[in-house]
Amino acid sequence: MKKLLVALFLLPAMPCVAVAQGNPEAGKALWDGAATQCRNCHGAKGEGAFGPDLAGRKLTVAQFKQAVRKPWGIMPAFIESQVSDAEIGNLVSYFDTLPANAAPGKWRFEVPANAPRGQQVLLSVGCGQCHGPLLAGPRSNMGAVNMDFDWLKSLVYTHTDAYPVHAARLDEKVTQRIRMGNFNPMRVSESQLMEIYNWAKNDVGFRGRVLAQLGKGVSAANGVTYTLKVENGGLPGKAQTVEDATVKLIIPKDANVVAATGAGYQGVRMDEQLKGNVAVWQAPPMAPREHQTFTITLSKAGTADDNLRGEIRWSKPAVKTGSSDFNAINPAPL
Repeated sequence: MKKLLVALFLLPAMPCVAVAQGNPEAGKALWDGAATQCRNCHGAKGEGAFGPDLAGRKLTVAQFKQAVRKPWGIMPAFIESQVSDAEIGNLVSYFDTLPANAAPGKWRFEVPANAPRGQQVLLSVGCGQCHGPLLAGPRSNMGAVNMDFDWLKSLVYTHTDAYPVHAARLDEKVTQRIRMGNFNPMRVSESQLMEIYNWAKNDVGFRGRVLAQLGKGVSAANGVTYTLKVENGGLPGKAQTVEDATVKLIIPKDANVVAATGAGYQGVRMDEQLKGNVAVWQAPPMAPREHQTFTITLSKAGTADDNLRGEIRWSKPAVKTGSSDFNAINPAPL
């Protein structure tokens, strides 16, 4: 018996609780990448902003998982397909490598002075921290289907189920992980959502769902040709016709326009606002599901630092605040 006790005491000490070890590099890549938008509320480096600070807090995996799956505050809940248990462990490990902050950072978007009530709520419950002070993306989805309040509620409270249905209505496929979680109606009330909805519909106005896709440059005999497709992605019978749309493509430095096609081409001119020479089209009206195709041939291809890109502006559907509406046209793939 004495030998058995001695042997037990000589065994190496074992921790009482096993601690999951994540991959901090993978956690950083997830945090910094496009698959999540957590940093909009918690700060670019987890320093805190609208949401609490995470860097250097030494939270356990169990604590972090609880906060993600069943949040205490107004943060939406995220399911396994959005952030897996393994990814939660990676995020915990990443934040453990960062120093704690003496004080949290500022909100990404503060509430403007004299903001309308709906915009105050939008920013104060967190929606505007990801979607911006004017709710540009959601207002495009609203305009695409002339969204009623019940459909907005489903997209907020049961987003992970409702968003794929919404995308299917628009004949779009969900090809990436859904980044927004499901809000708790006990934390973000229906009356608050109604204030946001009324502001978006009546004070600012639903947006046109204008989609622009710029293709990769293709070598041609006289240069490099790019194709741009612009579409009214709204639902027929629901969305409005997009009118008075101006397409501008910013020409890379040291490149010249050799040729251009597409309805309403107006040539090249200097644009002070975009700080460069731009090729300009005045596009015809586009009813829902209609599109226009434009091409431009440049004397040389763009680079990673200075590639062909642009913007599209339209006046109808009108923004009720008086400004024209616009979308950026992302740089052409390399």
